[in-house]
Amino acid sequence: MRALMKPYAGPGLELRDIPEPTPDPGEVKIRVIRAGLCGTDLHIQDWDDWSASMLHPPMVIGHEFYGEIVEIGPGVTEGDGRDELHLGMRVSVEGHIVCGRCRNCRSGRRQMCIRTNSVGVNRDGAFADFVVVPAANVWAQSDLIDPDLGAVFDPLGNAVHTALQATLAGEDVLITGAGPIGIMAAAVARHAGARRVVVTDASPYRLTLATTVGVTRAVDIRTTSLAEVRRELGMVEGFDVAMEMSGSPAALVDIIDNCTHGANVALLGIPKGDFAIDWGKVITHMLTIRGVYGRKMFSTWYRMSFMLESSAELRDQVRSVITHRFAPEDWEEAFATARSGRCGKVIFEWSD
Repeated sequence: MRALMKPYAGPGLELRDIPEPTPDPGEVKIRVIRAGLCGTDLHIQDWDDWSASMLHPPMVIGHEFYGEIVEIGPGVTEGDGRDELHLGMRVSVEGHIVCGRCRNCRSGRRQMCIRTNSVGVNRDGAFADFVVVPAANVWAQSDLIDPDLGAVFDPLGNAVHTALQATLAGEDVLITGAGPIGIMAAAVARHAGARRVVVTDASPYRLTLATTVGVTRAVDIRTTSLAEVRRELGMVEGFDVAMEMSGSPAALVDIIDNCTHGANVALLGIPKGDFAIDWGKVITHMLTIRGVYGRKMFSTWYRMSFMLESSAELRDQVRSVITHRFAPEDWEEAFATARSGRCGKVIFEWSD
C-alpha cells in the first residue's frame, strides 16, 4: 500500500510502498478515504526538537482522517446494533490512545491520560491506504457526515472543546488566530448563540475565509487594533469570552487587554517558547484562563456530532475551511501549500 512516512530520524518524508497492516486483538483496519494535513505533520517533516522527542522512525504519519472499516480484529464486538462495529461502517477516529490504568483514565478523564499515545506520532498513522487503530477509538459517522466533514472531526473537536469552555449564548467572543480551528470555533460560537464574534489574524487570506462563517468582524491586527474595533461595535467593557488559537504571545496580550473583568479565556494555540504576560492584570481583572488540549473523550465527539447533524448551515461552514485537495503522490505540494499560510485546511484524497 501507499504510505507517507518518516523513514528516519531527520528532516524529510517519503511516499513508500509498504505491506498492509493487520489488526491485532481489539483493533480494526480502516481504508482511508480522506486525511487532513495538520500543523503537527509540518513539525514532523521538519524534525524539530518536539518531533525528535516523540517519534521513533520508521513510521507512517497522519492523524486526521475518515474511512471505512474493512477488517475487524479478534475480541471486537461486531454487529449492526447500537455501539457495535461492522464491515463497511464509515468512521472517524479519536487519535489519542489512552492507557486505561492511570488515575485520570480511571476517573473518567481519559483526555488527560498521563500515558497517551497518538496515531501518526507514537504509532503508525493514516497517511496511507490502510490504518489499524483500537476499536475503542472508532467513531461511527451518520450518513449526514460526508468524507470531508469526517476528515476534519479531529480539529473540529479541538474547536468545539475550546469554544465550550464557557457559556457562549449572548456573549461577545474574541478569537485570536484564523486558521482552520479558529474559523471552526467561530462557526461553533455563532451556532451556540454568541452575540458578536470577532476574529483576528495577520493573514488576509485567512481573514477572508473567516468571513464565510458569519463573524462580526475579521480584523487584520497589523493595521487595526482591538481597541478600535471595540469602539466601533460599542463594546464599553470588553469581550466576555476569548479563545487563543495562534500560539502568538502578542495575541494573549491583546486578549488580556481587551477582555472584561471576569472573562473566560481558553488557550489552544501552543507558543514556540516561554513569554511574559501581565499577571497583575490577570489577577485584578479576575480572568479565568484554561489550557485546552485535544477533545474530551468522548463527550466532545457527541456534542460536535449532534451540532452538525442538527444544522446544515454549520455543516457548510465547517466544510468551508477545506480549501485545497491533493492526491497522496502530490504530498510535497500539499505540505508547501500548508506552510504558505494562503490556505485553510489541506486534505489528501486517498480513495473514493
